[in-house]
Formats: sequence, structure tokens, C-alpha cells
Amino acid sequence: MTVALASLRERNREMGREKYIPLFETKEARGRVFYRLFSVTVFLGICCIWAYRISNIPRKGEDGRWVWIGLLGAELWFGLYWVITQAVRWKPVFRCTFKDRLSQRYKKELPEVDIFVCTANFKIEPPIMVINTVLSVMAYDYSPEKLSVYLSDDGGSEFTFYALLEASKFAKHWIPYCKKFKVEPRSPAVYFASKSNLDNSHHSEQWVAIKKLYEEMEDRIETAITLGRIPEEERFKHKGFSQWDSYSSRLDHDTILQILIDGKDPNAKDIDGCALPTLVYLAREKRPQHPHHFKAGAMNALIRVSSMISNGSIILNLDCDMYSNNSLSIQDALCFFMDEEKSHDIAFVQYPQHFENLTKNDMYSNSLRASFNVEFHGIDSFGGPLYIGTGCFHRRDALCGRKFTKDCKLEWKKDDDHKRLKSILELEEETKSLASCTYEQNTQWGKEMGLRYGCAVEDVITGLSIQCRGWKSVYFNPERKAFAGLAPTTLHQTLVQQKRWAEGDFQILFCKYSPLWHAHGKISLGLRLGYCLFCFWAPTSLLVLYYSIIPSLYLLNGISLFPQVSSPWFLPFAYVISTQYIYNLVEFLWCGGTILGWWSEQRMWLYKRTSSYFFGFVDTILKMLGFTDSTFVITAKFTDEDISKRYEKEIIEFGDSSPMFTILATLAMLNLFCFVGVVNKEIMSGNIFRVYRTMPLQTLLCSALVLINMPLYQGLFLRNDGGKLPGSLAFKSFVVALLACSSFTLLY
Repeated sequence: MTVALASLRERNREMGREKYIPLFETKEARGRVFYRLFSVTVFLGICCIWAYRISNIPRKGEDGRWVWIGLLGAELWFGLYWVITQAVRWKPVFRCTFKDRLSQRYKKELPEVDIFVCTANFKIEPPIMVINTVLSVMAYDYSPEKLSVYLSDDGGSEFTFYALLEASKFAKHWIPYCKKFKVEPRSPAVYFASKSNLDNSHHSEQWVAIKKLYEEMEDRIETAITLGRIPEEERFKHKGFSQWDSYSSRLDHDTILQILIDGKDPNAKDIDGCALPTLVYLAREKRPQHPHHFKAGAMNALIRVSSMISNGSIILNLDCDMYSNNSLSIQDALCFFMDEEKSHDIAFVQYPQHFENLTKNDMYSNSLRASFNVEFHGIDSFGGPLYIGTGCFHRRDALCGRKFTKDCKLEWKKDDDHKRLKSILELEEETKSLASCTYEQNTQWGKEMGLRYGCAVEDVITGLSIQCRGWKSVYFNPERKAFAGLAPTTLHQTLVQQKRWAEGDFQILFCKYSPLWHAHGKISLGLRLGYCLFCFWAPTSLLVLYYSIIPSLYLLNGISLFPQVSSPWFLPFAYVISTQYIYNLVEFLWCGGTILGWWSEQRMWLYKRTSSYFFGFVDTILKMLGFTDSTFVITAKFTDEDISKRYEKEIIEFGDSSPMFTILATLAMLNLFCFVGVVNKEIMSGNIFRVYRTMPLQTLLCSALVLINMPLYQGLFLRNDGGKLPGSLAFKSFVVALLACSSFTLLY
């Protein structure tokens, strides 16, 4: 039976509900008028800065002309980029849902939901972490007959399969326990870590019993990984392990597909006799001669395979480290998909990323507070937000390439009788071909269907292409976060992750769905600017590098590039700089941050733009010229004990000789030499305050750069732990910075 919008309205009238009652509500943020007035004054100040630069350009032949023009170009770009950031702050909206109305209105007519969990390397993404994510979504407070969970293992590891097999057994105990005691969150590892003592004696007994089962399962998995082999009795007992007989390597093997729990099977019950969700393991076929398209390829294989097994109308995709933190998240998402009046054009519902392992002051700025608490709300008002690759509920038909039309209707119920006639073995064998290397040849998969290929951020470009077909998306940021995961715990991990994002976002500018030209007329101007906010990360790095080097070198040589305190032109610089930093601090505190956290964010703002974004820019240009190929770097989800201890103490972890650290160290040393050099000159001249009157902004900029790099100086010269910077890198950065300062001084 198909439940169409017209029939729903008719049924509402029959039940006496003549008045339309929405399933979700959208509210605009308060105080926008005052903020807009403030933004106008800042923009006027920026215009004055531009006027100062243009009206004071040195004449041809004069020293510093090209440097001045460079500063003008940088300030023009910074000003225009500021306009883009204001566009997504212009009218943010906030959403709330009414789950009680959903359950009353639809009762047993809710749609089937397929959940995709993706992992790629069992050494970097430990199987015990992966199955905790799987168990958390299997235990959703949702009808298990309508829930199917798929694990895509792109590493093709029998250890991950073994862990999932163990999880399928533990789920028979865990799911009824969660429902009986209203457990939150439903990741066993997180739940047991947070519940060390229970008051209710009856509950306490069951808690001890279920915890013991979990620890025994965990021990079996860890033992198998440590020994490097699966227990022989398990290999003999379960036919699934035989699929590794033809396995050569993680990049050369047949499709491995196993339905561990068949939700349609009346014998698939938990210990209370209730149905279990469907659980499927998939390692798609891989061959060295065929491109596999990383996560996008894995997701597309999952879409096809799930269409044969469960074919849920709604798809949720999660990274393997992003467990469910709210058992009612499905109902929240369905409020946006099933509203009779406002849901017809919604393609996906994006939740924010939330990390459980952040330190108090978030020294690596991994929480992305401004993005998830401000900017995404602003983009939402223009028909956004972006699809960020995890924590996102999709309409299957929109994800598979359907264009939006006014008569789009979603069929919640379907006929599955043909699947009930097939055995599990027949269904597995019939479905394997959908995950083969050659299936997508001469098809629209990766182009107009499923996730798009050819970009490091396949998720973002997929969301953009869906919106270009007329669909809209919704951003939902509930008080209790829907999902929680693990943030990088070292500076190198953070910078590598940011490089991939910046590189991928920059590639979007040159792709088929570029927001600059192709998306014109297909999405709103505000949404286009929202995409540009992230697409321009990489090119902005060049100007930040320029601003981090040139003013300090000219300060060392006593050459002024900014107005003096006595000049009227000093006022717009002072106003724009001071108000923006004050606003940025207030916004950060409003988002739940701390003052030290804000200072850490300023440091990471500089580090990302002078290393991650710069390398992302260079790599994108090299790829466009055909010198390099696309790669996908997985961020490690675990660290050793010493690194964890330093992370908890909020000591920045360097411990590497990465090229990105070379740039950061050299810039830090260059600014330190310039600052020390100018202070020494002023002391020798006997007029130490002269430089603050004649070159106040250059002095302030150089001083701020030195102050913000204090942890880096400690890592170079003062620390003795494993997280310090290598001595060779310290020597290299010292010599390069000294030569740069000396050469520049000789030139002038």
C-alpha cells in the first residue's frame, strides 16, 4: 500500500484533524537586526581600509610598490571573504521536531531504514570500535523489522568480520537490555565507561551480567587480533570465513557478502523473543587494475546491495567511529521527511559531528564550533546545509539520482514477497554481483547516481549535486547530540585531515557542479556563498602566508606598511581588527567554548591556513596539471598511552618531521627573529616606544604571531618528551628563517 500525501490529508480529515499540524518547526535566530547593523559598520571600515591602500600606492619606481599592491590584494580578498562569512550569519534558522505527533499520526506506517557503517582498515580503525558503532545503531528505539544495518569493510579483514559475528551474538542480549532500561548512549563501551555504579539492585545485577558478556566478547576479539588468527572452532562453525579462501590482499579479492542476521527470518529473535534488525557484512570486490573510488565507491556498493536485501526508503550513513548517542534520532529525522506540507522537497537531513574525546579547551579546535553552531544554521536558511559524509539521513531515491518535481511522493511501504521466497544463500549469491568491480562500467554510478567520484570530499559534492537537481536539505542540531565520535589527538592528524578537506573543497570549484558557475540558477545565492566559504579555504592560505611574512620582515627593517597612530587612517584598521576579534570571542563563548579554547582556535586558524590549506592548494594544482593522483588518507582512531596522557594534559603533540611542521616552525622562527631584532634596535637607540607609535599594527601583528607560537617554540627547544619536534627540523627552520631575515636586511 502506498501512502501518498493526498491520502494522508484525507485520512486526517476523517479523523477530525482538519487543521494541519506540522511535524517540525523552523525559527529564525533573534537579534539579527542588531547584528546586521554591526556588520554594516564593519563593512564600512573595510571599505576605508581598501581606500587607504588604493590612495597610498607608491608610484612606479618607488620602493615597496609591489609589496603594497600585494597587501592591497590580500586585504581585498580578506574583505570579500568576510562578506561571505556574513552571508551565512545573515539569517540563521533553528529546527525543532515533534516526535509525539509523528508516532500518533503514522503509528505502524513508518518507513524501513537502512544504516550504512563504513570502515577501511582494521589497524587504524579497531574492530572493537567499529562494532560498538554497529551495536549502537542496532539498538535504536525503532521497530527492528524495519531496521537493517550494513557494515562496509573496505579493508576486507576477517578480523572485522569476526568482530561483527561476535557482535551479532551479543546483540541478542544488548538490544533487549537497552530497551528495558532506556539506555543512553547505546554504544556498550561508552555506556559501561560512564556507568560505573548503579543504585537499583535488580538493574545492578543485570548490568554486571551484560557487562561481563561484553568484556568476554571484547577479550575474544582482542585475542584474535593479537594472535593474528581466528579461533579454529569459529572458522569451522561459520561458513562466512570460507569466503576468504580466494583472498590475496585487501586490494585483490572477491566480493565477500554475509547476512549475519536476517530480520525477515521468524527465527531471528533476541533473548526476549523479539525480532532482531537485519545485519549484513560487505567487503566489495577489489582488483588492482580497477579503481575503487574510496569511500564513495563503498557507499555506492552498499546502496545497490541494500536495494536487494532490504531496500529501505531512508538511508543513514555513519563513519565507523561515530556511534549513536540518541536512540530516537531516526524519529527526529522522519519528522522532516514525513511532514505532509513541508517535506516534499527534502532530500537529506544532516546532523552535526560531535566528539566525545575533546579536552576542556579543545587545543586542536576539532569541535568546529563556529561551523556547526553558527554557519550551518545560516546555510540551512538558504536551502542547505552541506552533506558532510556522516550522521546524515537520505531519501534513497534522491541519493540514487532522482530529480525533484512537485509531485514527488515517497513510498513508505513496499512488497517484499519476492525476497521471502529466496533462501539466504540465494539472496547472497544473487547480490554479490552488485558489489563487483565491473558492475559500474558504462553506467551512471558515480556520475548521476549515488555518491560522486573524482573528488577528495565526495560527500560534499554529492550533496551539492542533489541540491542542483532541485532538492533541499535540513540541518538539525538537537540539544542531545545524535552521534558522537573521536577527534584526532595529535596536531599532525588534525592537519592531515584538514588538508584533505581543504583540497577536496577547492576541487569543487573546478568540478561539474561548481557553485561559482554551474550551480547558478539551480541553488540560491546564499547557498552558493555557503559552499564558497569552504571552497576558498585553500587559496586563502597564500594570502595568510603573505601576511605572516612580509609585514614582519619590513618591521625588522623599519619600513612602515600601515598608518601611524596619529593618522586618521589608523581608525578603520583599529575598528575592524578590534571588533572582529571581540565578536569572534563572544561567538565562541556563546557556542560553549572557553577563553583558552578561543586562543587555541586562533592558533589552529593560523596553523591550518599556513600548512594544511597551503598543501591542499598545491596538491590540487598539481592534480589539475596531471602530476599527482588522488589519494584518501584515513585518520587514525587510536593513539598510544603517552600521547593520550599528553593530550589529556593539553600538551600539543608534534613528534614528527612532517613538511607541514617545517613550514610552521620556519614561520615561527622568522617572526621571532624579526621581533627580537626590532626590540634590540629600539633598545640600542634608547627609544623603545618609537616603533609602537610609527608602526603599531606591524608590531602588533608580529607580537601576536610570536605569542601564538609559544607552544611551538617549546616543542622546538624546551621539551624532552616524545611529543617534541625533531632536532633536525629545529635546526632546519632556524637556519632558513635566519637566512631569510639576513638576506632581506642586506637588500634594504
